[in-house]
Amino acid sequence: MYAFLILLHILICAALIITVLLQSSKGEGLAGAFGGSGITGAVFGGRGAATFLSKATTILALAFFISSIALTFITPLTSTKVTGGGKSAVTQEAQKERSQGSVPATSIPVTTPAQTQTQPEQEKKVELPPPPPPGEKK
Repeated sequence: MYAFLILLHILICAALIITVLLQSSKGEGLAGAFGGSGITGAVFGGRGAATFLSKATTILALAFFISSIALTFITPLTSTKVTGGGKSAVTQEAQKERSQGSVPATSIPVTTPAQTQTQPEQEKKVELPPPPPPGEKK
């Protein structure tokens, strides 16, 4: 069921992308890339393309929202079966450590690094060779 909803969601997404791109705008949309508005005009009629594509976009957007909400409610049910009890893996691991009697992290003493006195280093002067005169090649 979950895999079917994922596949349906992907198909709805692809169809929604295509219908949005096929809608004509100032530059004729994606329909203009495939030969101009003559194709959509011949298939859907003069104004039929705009009304059909706008209705298709509305229906696909509604289907997208419904499938997104359905996947949201179904996903916790499938993950509960995997991890058991609806708890995250981190929570389960923490409870397992607590039940085994391990030392909690708050009781570990905190130490600071020892303060060492450093003597300032003497400045070292490095002499660079003089630059070659202009016009001389190496």
